[in-house]
Amino acid sequence: MEKRFMKGCEAIAEAAVRGGCRFFAGYPITPQNEIPEYLSWRLPEVGGAFVQGESEVASINMVYGAAATGKRALTSSSGPGISLKAEGISYLASAQLPAVIVNISRGGPGLGSIQPAQSDYLQATKALGHGGFRAMVFAPATLQEAVDLTYNAWEYAERDRGPVLILMDGCLGAIMEEVELPPMKELKIENTEDWDLSRANGRTDAHMITPILPEPALEMLNRAKGMVYNMMWPMDAKAEEYMLDDAEYVVVAYGIAARVAKEAINELRAKGVKIGMIRPITLYPFPKSIENLDYSKVKGIIDIEMTIPAQMRDDIELQVKGRCPVHEYGRSGGMLLDDEGVYNAIAEITGGGN
Repeated sequence: MEKRFMKGCEAIAEAAVRGGCRFFAGYPITPQNEIPEYLSWRLPEVGGAFVQGESEVASINMVYGAAATGKRALTSSSGPGISLKAEGISYLASAQLPAVIVNISRGGPGLGSIQPAQSDYLQATKALGHGGFRAMVFAPATLQEAVDLTYNAWEYAERDRGPVLILMDGCLGAIMEEVELPPMKELKIENTEDWDLSRANGRTDAHMITPILPEPALEMLNRAKGMVYNMMWPMDAKAEEYMLDDAEYVVVAYGIAARVAKEAINELRAKGVKIGMIRPITLYPFPKSIENLDYSKVKGIIDIEMTIPAQMRDDIELQVKGRCPVHEYGRSGGMLLDDEGVYNAIAEITGGGN
């Protein structure tokens, strides 16, 4: 394993290359610009192709086309750029083509702020595009985790035949940490034959790149996808559980918010407050850790997010089922969470910290 000190966006880009990505199309937008900048020179080194599209709409459709030829394809954007890609992402799901999308999220709504935020949770997990499809959503909290999740993202996309999203806030995109880079994957072309149009060879059962299906066939496709979402994906759900054994209060946070919250938890623990944390790593499928808490001990859940109002709260409430109060604290519009603010908010809710 090779160790490097890397910026978040560049670490994701290098992990993608090592995970087999050989095509990228995208359009500049802060705070993800280092991903296309890095791939503009890195992909040609490994025989891949880089395209700066004339727009986000063009870029996602280039990814659509590249995926249909069996290439591991990637695009990245932020905020309004992901919104512009939404139709193409839905088409990827319809055509059952694997691809990876990275969202280095920023403040919103609208054009919003170029500063980091976590305001795209609902878009990522509930409405990444029209038509009711779902995408697996990974939310790393460290650059090493971002490398590992990106490196393996195509394995999920190809297994399930659809798009996978990496959701990472602008803080993590900008910071630098030491990462351990995995080796280059050896790709086997025979694994792509079910969707690679270049290998169709006139077969009448060849995969359709733009399927227009009659209603019964479309319903059948949606039923099949529903079985994947409801039966297989729950087994893929991942979460970090921190200091839960005796916890009376449980923070739920992901990404950079979880890193800030963990510092507050450690300080409060030192003052005798029984508090722990659940950090979802997969935002969809959402892990069952909250549902499985011992509510004879837990007095409250605290949702910490870099968005107002908290967007993850609905998923938390579905698992709490009214068994304890759910509180929330956040900053929004590109205003960053800070150690003191998070500590004070948690201390006020728990009655600790004095």
